[in-house]
Amino acid sequence: MGRGSLETLKYERYFRDTTLKDPEKAMQAAILAAGLGARLRPLTYTTPKALVPVLNRPLLGVILAQLREAGALRVAVNTHHLASQVQDFLEANRPPDMEVAARPEPEILGTGGGLRSLAGALEDAPFLAINADILTDLDLAKIFQGHREEALATLVLHDCPRFNNVWLNQEGRVAGVGTPPPNHAGPALAYTGVQVVSPRMLEWLPKQGPADLVAAWREAMARGEHLAAMVVTGHFWQDLGTPEAYLAAHQRLLSGAGPGLQKYFPALADPLIGEGTVLEEGVTCAGGVCLGREVRVGQGARLKNTVAWDEAQIAPGVTLEDCVVGRGARVRASARQAIVV
Repeated sequence: MGRGSLETLKYERYFRDTTLKDPEKAMQAAILAAGLGARLRPLTYTTPKALVPVLNRPLLGVILAQLREAGALRVAVNTHHLASQVQDFLEANRPPDMEVAARPEPEILGTGGGLRSLAGALEDAPFLAINADILTDLDLAKIFQGHREEALATLVLHDCPRFNNVWLNQEGRVAGVGTPPPNHAGPALAYTGVQVVSPRMLEWLPKQGPADLVAAWREAMARGEHLAAMVVTGHFWQDLGTPEAYLAAHQRLLSGAGPGLQKYFPALADPLIGEGTVLEEGVTCAGGVCLGREVRVGQGARLKNTVAWDEAQIAPGVTLEDCVVGRGARVRASARQAIVV
């Protein structure tokens, strides 16, 4: 039995041996973090997408802190790509008073199979599920408390035109995903990547192997089950799945958007400069700049809307705009709209 299996057994035993006064009301959560991060390649060839830094903090650390603040006592995280890095991060960064279980997927199980695996590490009660490639200031405790168990799941929806493909009916329940169903009412909305799941949802997923969650939703609704919708407005939300979205998150946060998120990051300034980072004489930072730890920026370099990860080195005179520089990368030439590794 490998190290990952032993750690998973240890965590599962820790889950099961812990008793709660009211398990039906205690918050538990699942973080879907097993994806390949293909849209962020080549950055994610060496860094799992859940550990991609936002304002110099791994995104998974932010999500764990948010869940702890919301009252989550149990959290399960699925892993696949570069799983050992995620496991090591969880062991070193588990919030106080929170039990965290890693659920390795030797074969990636998809959205439905991953959810089924994560549920196996939690109590037989509703749980909040959140994708590990979004950043949001949604009130996770309020969302969890708003779920009613007669619904298979409560999907948190908002208006985000690029992603709007969820349709509601007259009762405000989910009527369909993708093609507009005959009984829809009003325009489509987007799934935020946050939901609350009832244990009964697992009955609509295969017992083993990969599974697609949207397909399970559709089958369940076709047979008379219902998915509740919680429509939210006035919040911060950002997909981090592409280089453009990743840079947009930094631009927004550094310009003061999402004030409710600021407590999860160091004191914000633009440029945001990590510990041990050196900017040589004549460096210009023209907005939206975040530099990790021990970065070195050479004399006369100009940076705009650029994020450089730890230990990157940027040569003198280089101009970078709309760029992401990977950990330890050496940048010798100017670039625009590029990932440099």
